[in-house]
Amino acid sequence: MGPEDRPAASGPQAAPPGCYRHPGTATGVSCTRCERPICPQCMVSASVGFQCPECVGRGRAGARRATTRFGGVPVADGALVTRGLILANLLVWVLAAYVFTPQLERVWSLYSVGLHRGGPEGVADGPDQWYRLLTATFLHVEWWHIGANMLALLILGPALEEALGRLRFLALYLLAGLGGSTLAFLIDGDWMNSLGASGAIFGLIGATVVLQLRTKGPLGPVLALLVFNAIVTYTRRDVIDWRAHLGGLLLGALVAVGLMYAPRERRALVQGLTVAAAVAVEAGMLAIGTALYGG
Repeated sequence: MGPEDRPAASGPQAAPPGCYRHPGTATGVSCTRCERPICPQCMVSASVGFQCPECVGRGRAGARRATTRFGGVPVADGALVTRGLILANLLVWVLAAYVFTPQLERVWSLYSVGLHRGGPEGVADGPDQWYRLLTATFLHVEWWHIGANMLALLILGPALEEALGRLRFLALYLLAGLGGSTLAFLIDGDWMNSLGASGAIFGLIGATVVLQLRTKGPLGPVLALLVFNAIVTYTRRDVIDWRAHLGGLLLGALVAVGLMYAPRERRALVQGLTVAAAVAVEAGMLAIGTALYGG
């Protein structure tokens, strides 16, 4: 056997490369995306092999953010705002009925006296009294009144909050309540004094009808609830503010249409415009009512 046939002498084996983040740590594993060496401290398990932290971060940044069906942020507790609203109403009821009686009712109710009745007083008196449009929606005095409203909120709220997300659901509730107050003021702001969350509750009923139509769910139960409440409202117009019920129902349904039927590719824009349009409608009703009944 000649010299050219002899096996070459084996030299020392090359040491494995060091991790790209920890050069002093040798590793034989590379990122499956960028192929940089990574040590056990930097390895992130992937569907195939391991990836480095940078590649994992870029992949997460490009992933679509999880949302509820109509664009809200999904959360484990889907009824937090509902319970918060119930708690707020109960707290105000205790204060109004047992602590600051009757001062809180006088200061927070949807009270308005126009020029033709010796005013203006209350909401008709101008911006300093417009807060009543909102505070009245949290004000109850009788136990049966708050009991009926909070039971309805407990039934209707969680499904809407889960579908819309917390922020959109809260906006729906407040806009429906304000819609009831402003329509009531527009129709009868020359002489009125009412209170209660019924306008907001009717808004949730209207929104639930829209939700069932949008998701092709059963309409029977919510329509039965709507018809029952409409009959009670009509037959007890002497003690029930039908104007607030009607305003809440209309505003709640219209806002729900904008929130739930917004196209996915322009969802944020359409939903934002929906909220802005609802505020504009309510501001318009308030401006017209002030012009009719104010000084």
